[in-house]
Amino acid sequence: MNTDWMAMGKCREVPPTIFFPSDGLGVHAAQKICSECPVSDACLEYALANRIDHGVWGGCSERERRRILRRRRNSAVAFTG
Repeated sequence: MNTDWMAMGKCREVPPTIFFPSDGLGVHAAQKICSECPVSDACLEYALANRIDHGVWGGCSERERRRILRRRRNSAVAFTG
């Protein structure tokens, strides 16, 4: 998977620890940075494709990414079923 987009991420401007928060406030702070990022969609897809379990990627927390994957699985099953 191409990762050239990583060089354009807003995350490069802040300490990486911001994207691995221990509470909801930290998640919100990371999501704010992601909301202004030009490559957040590519970042989210990378995290989903690689099943990254920790941190905020593409503006989504671990829980949000699990929900997205579950919805996609359910849609695929419904579509093929």
